[in-house]
Amino acid sequence: MKRLLKLPLRFKILIIMLFVVTLVVSLITFTMSRMFHSDKTTYIHDLTSIMAVNASQEANTILEGYRNRLQVFTRLIYDREMKQDLKSKYLRQHFEDFREFVGITVYEEGLDPVSVFDMNSLQNAGLTKDDFVSFRREKPLPLAQVQDGSVYIENTTITDSLPAMTMAIPHRYSKLEKPAVVSAIIRLDDLLGLAKRSGVFETFIVDSSGTILAHADEARVKNRVKADWIEKINVAQLDKSAGTSVEYEIAGEWMMGGYSKIAAGDVLIGVQIPKRAAYLTARELLNNLLIVSLLLLIISAVLGLFWSRRITRPIEKLSDASKEIGKGHYDVNVQINTRDEIGGLAESFNTMATEIDSRERALKDAQAALVQSEKMAAFGQLGAGIAHEVKNPLAGILGFAQLSLRKLDKENPLYENISVIEKETKRCRDIIDNLMKFARQEQVTHALTDINSVVEDAVTILNHQLGIHQVQLDKELSPDLPKVLINSNQIQQVLMNLIINAQQAFEGEPGHVVVRTGIGKDGNVEISVNDNGPGIPDEIRSKIFEPFFTTKPTGKGTGLGLSVSYGIVKDHNGDIRIESEIGKGTTFVMSFPVGEALKV
Repeated sequence: MKRLLKLPLRFKILIIMLFVVTLVVSLITFTMSRMFHSDKTTYIHDLTSIMAVNASQEANTILEGYRNRLQVFTRLIYDREMKQDLKSKYLRQHFEDFREFVGITVYEEGLDPVSVFDMNSLQNAGLTKDDFVSFRREKPLPLAQVQDGSVYIENTTITDSLPAMTMAIPHRYSKLEKPAVVSAIIRLDDLLGLAKRSGVFETFIVDSSGTILAHADEARVKNRVKADWIEKINVAQLDKSAGTSVEYEIAGEWMMGGYSKIAAGDVLIGVQIPKRAAYLTARELLNNLLIVSLLLLIISAVLGLFWSRRITRPIEKLSDASKEIGKGHYDVNVQINTRDEIGGLAESFNTMATEIDSRERALKDAQAALVQSEKMAAFGQLGAGIAHEVKNPLAGILGFAQLSLRKLDKENPLYENISVIEKETKRCRDIIDNLMKFARQEQVTHALTDINSVVEDAVTILNHQLGIHQVQLDKELSPDLPKVLINSNQIQQVLMNLIINAQQAFEGEPGHVVVRTGIGKDGNVEISVNDNGPGIPDEIRSKIFEPFFTTKPTGKGTGLGLSVSYGIVKDHNGDIRIESEIGKGTTFVMSFPVGEALKV
């Protein structure tokens, strides 16, 4: 007999509700998407057409200005009454005034062409007059077409440094009314600026031969690239309207473009955008609708679950809590706000969980104390081995230092340096002896000591090292402090460890460390090491004195420094505490008791 799938009634209701919501939201999303797509298509067609007409009017203004200036040149060239030297002067002045013009050429019937060039523009572009003569010889102007009265414009870019066009207009001179053509080589700076103005739409200008005259991509202008797709445009329709908008394919990508003719010349201007870019907002709308649909489904599911589970939820809570206790998680608390039998059962369950959790915590605390004892024992054995290995090299260093001192006069510059070596070597030897005694749980020698002298020695030794790391080390010592019964070497070791830890907390950044001495509120002598570093987070502050605990990267620390320091302070019947605030710094405070018999 087959076993049927167990499906609660609330899930059956939920599935039906989600199916209905999904169907309704899908229909709404599909309808809105179709409507938006249709409106977006109309909008893009109108926009490209309007932009093409506006750009056409602006380009027409630019070209009309060029034609007017060319006529000024023409009248000057054909002024028969003006002397030649004065005419040359005015021509140079016109080239300076009309920076766009590079050269003027006159084609008269039956005569060789005569050209006038702005030599500064040619030299800056690395060209000569012969370059333009050769270009025109290879590609002559359609003089007959120009003489009919139309303005002729074409791309005449010869070098990348001088994008230029040719504008030719008809002219009649003398009493014989002989036809002539005047052409000008004009820089394309203004038209290129017009083509580059839009950051979204691609604007371009094409001359009568289909060659790109202006484009945001200057390489197409400089290489005189043909706009092959212009053949797909019904140019004849542009003669009947100011502009038109069409869709066409270029190199496998569909485009939406608007086109308009420029009145001042047989020139076409176009504005186009890829269809995928045009419908980007439509896709965003569809994505947003899908997100909204998903949110509606989630909200429906949550509401359905909320109402269907209000009855069975209390029992499920008790069941889940029982599983957690079975896994060893005793800190569970079942919240059931009912006054019936289930509420009473939940209250009894919580009482049971609390008692089990208390016993579990007590057991863990006892286990942690045992582990800590084992750690300290292992640390003692490790420290004794290290101290034994280091003590022999230190004995050799001390011996050689003492021999050197015997052979040097006190006036010798090396005497003071070797004396420091002898003093610090003895201190290291004493520290190792104390560490070995600490490892063997032996009592070290204590003596009444001025705590300020211990601070002075530590600051003197570390001041240079901290200065190298851009950390300023200062001391603020209270005078007339009572002497305390300590081992000066051990306390100096603790103090130096705290100062070095403060310096390392800055991680190479500038900082400030202050060592202070004084009397605490309880009458004990206190030494504090304060820094303005990053501070210690609360979650690791309770573990800071544990052996082998460190926040430094692997290889940068052993986690023993503060543990040893803690043991030394405790061995002196003292106390060490941390005061820290994130972003403001950390203070370690050591406190040592002073008995009446020890005050001197």
